[in-house]
Amino acid sequence: MTFAQFVGNSSSGLIGVLNTVVVPIIFTLAFAAFIWGVANYFLLHGGEEAKREEGKAFILWSIIGLVVLFSVWGFVNLLLSTLGIAPGA
Repeated sequence: MTFAQFVGNSSSGLIGVLNTVVVPIIFTLAFAAFIWGVANYFLLHGGEEAKREEGKAFILWSIIGLVVLFSVWGFVNLLLSTLGIAPGA
């Protein structure tokens, strides 16, 4: 196996695994944190101000996390495209 085969492209090799398995799991966890924050803020603890603040913090940090994830994911795909590794190159 050569290094190029190990690294692969967007559908095979290391990049394929990262792009099809790891990244969606991370996005799912960040989205789940957002949903948990919304549930805490609006549904579960409507009268408890401390719990609402915790839910608000979950919402804020999960949105920041999602923005960072999308930015890094876009930058990596742009880099792969520039290097000719991505299928669209």
